[in-house]
Amino acid sequence: MAKVTLATNGALRLRMLKYVFFALVMVLWHMIVRVLEVSPLIFPGPIQVTQSLYKGLITGEFLPHLGITLYEILAGFVIGAILGFLLGAAIGQIQLVEALLYPYVVAFQTMPKVAIAPLFVVWFGFGATSKVVITATIVFFPVLANTVVGLRSAPRDQVDLMHAFTASKWQVFRMVRLPQSLPYIFAGLDIGIVLAVIGAIVGEFVGAQSGLGYLILQRNFSLDTAGVFAILVVLSSIGIGLHALVRTVAKKIIFWVDSFADISGA
Repeated sequence: MAKVTLATNGALRLRMLKYVFFALVMVLWHMIVRVLEVSPLIFPGPIQVTQSLYKGLITGEFLPHLGITLYEILAGFVIGAILGFLLGAAIGQIQLVEALLYPYVVAFQTMPKVAIAPLFVVWFGFGATSKVVITATIVFFPVLANTVVGLRSAPRDQVDLMHAFTASKWQVFRMVRLPQSLPYIFAGLDIGIVLAVIGAIVGEFVGAQSGLGYLILQRNFSLDTAGVFAILVVLSSIGIGLHALVRTVAKKIIFWVDSFADISGA
């Protein structure tokens, strides 16, 4: 009981420290802007950003664009994660697949997504589809690479024991390799969900008629720097929320892994 109380108090102190640190950063930001007399057109203070954020939320200006961007993020993440896991599982299990496909996967990954994003817009149009595809391509590789590493991290003695009991490849995969790879897979998902936000915004920068990235470009053209910062705050909040969601799911599924055990500390 005493250990539980100490752990709870420690978590509470850590959370309070985070809030205090955040407040100090805001105060420091405000003081720097005020003392140096920086123009809001160049670098707005936290008050101007908060006012712009409040206005965008209260008037409902952000909501339609937020819904579109969130759809692109989630759809691209799901598609990229599924494809990354499936191909990663095939590469991790079958050497022929690795020899034939993995070099092309790596070559595609080395291509800057900003450079090839205009091609996706040409192929899939200015709607949400092209943004979903761009997001999926960015999420794809971290999940694939972590899946391959995870499947190959299974202890050799456990695999040999399964083979000794005449287990099939599917049984070895389901009972040994997949459980051992779950921490790696969730690590890839954790990276992918954050990159998904970047992918959706990159797609909207290249060509879009709606979305938070489109709204950032509009506010840049009108020199509304505080409005740009406000949208960046929204995007950061989305990223933090999705990151916490992935870690919460990981905590429930792979509860034996320490790195995912304390979500409050993320």
